[in-house]
Amino acid sequence: MTTTPTDYTPIADRDSFNQRLLRYLDSSPTPFHACAELAAQLGRAGYQELQESAIWQLQPQGRYLVRRNGGSLIAFTLPAAREQATGFTLLGAHSDSPNLRLKPQPTLNAAGVTQWCVEPYGGVLLHTWFDRALSLAGRFSYCEANSQTIKESLIKLTQPVAVIPSLAIHLDSEANSSHSINKQNHLLPVIGMATEPPFNLAEQLFRAAAIASDATLLGHELMLYDTSPATLLGFAEEFIHAARLDNLLSCFVISETLQAAPATAPLIAIISDHEEVGSGSASGAAGSFVSDTLQRIVATSRSDSNPQEAWIRTMRQSLFVSCDNAHAQHPNFSDKHDPRHAPIINGGPVLKINSNQRYASNSRSSSQIQLAAATAGVHLQQFVARSDMGCGSTIGPLIAARLGVESVDIGLPQYAMHSIRETAGSNDAHQLQQLLLALVRQRHPTQIG
Repeated sequence: MTTTPTDYTPIADRDSFNQRLLRYLDSSPTPFHACAELAAQLGRAGYQELQESAIWQLQPQGRYLVRRNGGSLIAFTLPAAREQATGFTLLGAHSDSPNLRLKPQPTLNAAGVTQWCVEPYGGVLLHTWFDRALSLAGRFSYCEANSQTIKESLIKLTQPVAVIPSLAIHLDSEANSSHSINKQNHLLPVIGMATEPPFNLAEQLFRAAAIASDATLLGHELMLYDTSPATLLGFAEEFIHAARLDNLLSCFVISETLQAAPATAPLIAIISDHEEVGSGSASGAAGSFVSDTLQRIVATSRSDSNPQEAWIRTMRQSLFVSCDNAHAQHPNFSDKHDPRHAPIINGGPVLKINSNQRYASNSRSSSQIQLAAATAGVHLQQFVARSDMGCGSTIGPLIAARLGVESVDIGLPQYAMHSIRETAGSNDAHQLQQLLLALVRQRHPTQIG
């Protein structure tokens, strides 16, 4: 059973949607902040946070969320009553973006200045990080004086504190014809003049977090980020220009979809860390977080006497939608695309297809997206990479393989993927939410009513 176009009503207008998106991007310089912001938003919408180490007492029509390691989050709604296995709609994205992260002992002095040693995380487009006003955000662990209790703090410095200066073209005549960057030697940001006593990172962190100066810093996961705010761009504000659009844009759209969907819709949002480095972690899509959580949900929400039977039936009746941005056709490099599968910015969401399973879409799962797009009046584009080029991958194939769930990859077209600043269309994010809401109504007409 499917809905008709007259059954679908957009929930929010595009402009207010985009303004909330810009605020979310600026509030989320790291995966830890991104998930904390989502948890706060969902908490205000009635989602109760659970702890993995506790016994769960899930209630019919309950709304819940759970986090692992701070950077991954799963939120879900339960049906009105326990029933024989019926499927969920699962919406997934990733919370991490390529960036530069401080090494454990980062501080050094050279040429009269103090610098930090950094390590690239993921496939960073390195040259875009030069000559930017950078600041620091992340998580650190500490213990207070005379205590053995480990505590944690999120930190987000707002003032610019670092810059990676380019080498003047006078000293590198080939600078405009190549970007030969040595990751060990050329990426060290300058944070100030060399001083005595030397720069003390722990002291700065404790001051910013209002922690006593006699505490002990035990460890940190600290990341540089661009202090320029997310903004609309263009004479008619046709573009969104911001850091971390890949893939916080999808995280935001999924959160907005959960909050706008009918309360009785069986929805699960999966926000995973570490996608940019392969997802191979306890909290990544290749780890156990997703299956652990879903098995607990199925055990609570299904009435089958055989838990394994309920799990398999539920997964085989579910659909996982992996939302991750797609490569928009670049006007200066049009030959980098297959001309028949080259999405454009503000042309609508993109169905991503790859025969070698870099994306999880197949004809069955893609058909559901096609139908939902038509229902919502959303134009759906397609991306297939040139046959002589790679395309990247997503959490879609990982979740499909781990859960045995029908899966599809979709996303929004953008320029400059993995740059410190990326560009997407100001119409497209709202269009994706409309498509997802139509998909939910299409898949769960009996539960929604």
